[in-house]
Amino acid sequence: MRTLLVFAHPRRSSLTGHVADAFAAAAAANGHAFEWADLARERFDPVLREADEPEWDDPDKIYSEEVRCEMRRVERNEATVMVFPVYWWSVPALLKGWIDRVWNNGWAYGARRFPQRRVWMIGVAGGTESGFAKRGYDNAMRTQLDVGVLDYCGVAERRLELLYGSIEGEPYPAEILAKAQALGQAF
Repeated sequence: MRTLLVFAHPRRSSLTGHVADAFAAAAAANGHAFEWADLARERFDPVLREADEPEWDDPDKIYSEEVRCEMRRVERNEATVMVFPVYWWSVPALLKGWIDRVWNNGWAYGARRFPQRRVWMIGVAGGTESGFAKRGYDNAMRTQLDVGVLDYCGVAERRLELLYGSIEGEPYPAEILAKAQALGQAF
């Protein structure tokens, strides 16, 4: 399966970068091919401007060339995997802006649905799983990302995985990378 891997971290050599590599290598061993979208290195502009603002009465709106290029990149793949660090119990602004601009009305929701059946989101969280559960951050993220983005856009095979403990507690980073590899094998 041709898959777009959207990487949203300013440093390619970060733990998040290693997670993306581990996932992709394990999935590639099962025959998947990846096209990388390294949003920071590509200097993707996450700011939603008027040209890409949804037109609720016009599902056929022509968006900016930068956004149409991203839409074509999604369309030439069969699935999307987003790998990101968890910032403030959400995705980084870079990824949020990519979703805001690219997953737009008339293309990902509204008159038409997102063009792929499978989208996975893999977040590298600094806190522990128990810490996220104690305050409900895990459920808040699932509501926001799984329900509010993926389900809203009609993604049938969707998954949000949070890999905990990159800063707090054990086991950092070996178990996180092992979980990323297992996710790649299961993809």
